[in-house]
Amino acid sequence: MNPVEPDPSAAAANGETPPRRSLRLGVFVAAVLILLVLGAAIVPRWLHGRALVRETADLAVPTVTVVSPVPGKAPAGVLLPAEVDPWIEAPLYARASGYLKRWTADIGAQVKQGDLLAEIETPELDQELDRTRHELAQVEASHALAKLTAERYAGLIQTASVSEQENAEKQADLALKSAQMKAAQANVRRLEQLKGFARVTAPFAGTITARKVDVGDLITAGSAGELFRLAQTDRLRVYASVPQAGAAAIVPGQMADVLIPEKPNQVFQAQVARTAGAIAPTSRTLLVELEVDNGRGEILAGSFAQVRFAGGKGTPPLTVPGNALLFRAEGPQVGVVGPDGKVELRSVKLGRDFGQTVEILSGVTAKDRVILNPSDSLSSGATVRVAQAPASEKKP
Repeated sequence: MNPVEPDPSAAAANGETPPRRSLRLGVFVAAVLILLVLGAAIVPRWLHGRALVRETADLAVPTVTVVSPVPGKAPAGVLLPAEVDPWIEAPLYARASGYLKRWTADIGAQVKQGDLLAEIETPELDQELDRTRHELAQVEASHALAKLTAERYAGLIQTASVSEQENAEKQADLALKSAQMKAAQANVRRLEQLKGFARVTAPFAGTITARKVDVGDLITAGSAGELFRLAQTDRLRVYASVPQAGAAAIVPGQMADVLIPEKPNQVFQAQVARTAGAIAPTSRTLLVELEVDNGRGEILAGSFAQVRFAGGKGTPPLTVPGNALLFRAEGPQVGVVGPDGKVELRSVKLGRDFGQTVEILSGVTAKDRVILNPSDSLSSGATVRVAQAPASEKKP
């Protein structure tokens, strides 16, 4: 079939010739192509420009990492030399003279109150006690006779058989014999008590720390020779001298740590019992007495020890990492980020330096956000962006 030819009459009716219509179509297509080419060249550059503007704005606001101050460690306190003494310690002396018959407790023995420690033979005391008992019997016989005579004379005076003078003499003789009998009785009791000291007993429960006599030794009453030394060590007294600078912080009831050099891995708890109440003028220290429980016998009385008093009951100072500090002419400072993202430079007072962290005594609180690794150009009022913590570091 032959293709259908365009009707020249129809084109003429529209007022357009076929060549002109094709020209217009070509111009339209060319314009569209030009627009597409221009759009492909301009739009990416425009988008890149906007992204560059946004990136420039973002880079103008620095991103910082922040950390909150945390409480540090409580002060450990200063170690002071101390002396450990028994709770009670007493030397035992003889009250009766003689010879040591036997001893029943040696050093290291645990004894109870009233336990027999030694016996002393007292021949001279025995003879004296026997003599005084006989003298007491003689005085008691004289007293009995005087009493009978006084009663008889008191009856005869009623019948005027004896004179008033004779009756008075017999009554006085009875009073004299009564006094002599009481004196003899007191002397016998004294010697009996001295005889009781021939048995040396423990005055309190404790440990025998020394025995200085043996069988057959001559024992002299008094403080001439010590027989035993007894110490109560289930509780101990610890004495330490606190320097004047720290004396005001020591109060009764305060707890402290007692350290023994021979037991480096053990810390014994002690309590302040009392203080001297005055500074020693020679050493400018305060004598402090502490009590420590030694029921298990882990501490030997007389040992050298060290005492460390608690640093106080208050909250420990806050600490921040050492790389959060700025050292300027105004002194040490830190940068704190506010809720609006503004930076505030705060002057701080430093405490102890722990290496990686530093104590902050004043200037920040636990709720502040402190900038880590602040730049030297950081200033108050600057706007910053806080970096988000990694997901692995976020708390659940």
